[in-house]
Amino acid sequence: MEEIKIRVAQREDCARLMELVRELALYEKAPEQVTVSLAHFEEAGFGPNPVWKAFVATTQENGKEVIQGFALYYIRYSTWKGSRMYLEDIIVTESFRGKGIGKLLLDRLIEEAKEKQFSGIVWQVLEWNTPAINFYKKYTDKFDAEWINVSIDL
Repeated sequence: MEEIKIRVAQREDCARLMELVRELALYEKAPEQVTVSLAHFEEAGFGPNPVWKAFVATTQENGKEVIQGFALYYIRYSTWKGSRMYLEDIIVTESFRGKGIGKLLLDRLIEEAKEKQFSGIVWQVLEWNTPAINFYKKYTDKFDAEWINVSIDL
């Protein structure tokens, strides 16, 4: 199997990360819902006030590094629990799913959360996404069906 490396995302990675976001949106049957521009995505992660951080999973193809997946998070604050990591997305390109990349990324996120002394990691998963749910069950049995997602689009 190819060697997979995990590293911190860099500004130069953003175009590839957006490709993977669009791939995920297709998988989730919602490609029209990706409305963020590459410029905004880059600024939000690498501008003067970054709001997200990511780890990328890479392989080598013909001597070139290729990003096969990434995990993007930000910090949220719970009045009950304190600072927590919010995993916005963990994405692995379709041809590399099932090769351990998701595990490497989630393990790196757990390490990061411990290093930063966050009180935990939270995320959402679509109820029909059985492969993702089964993957997450390897890490936790805490699936909360009590809360309803609410948002305001501006």
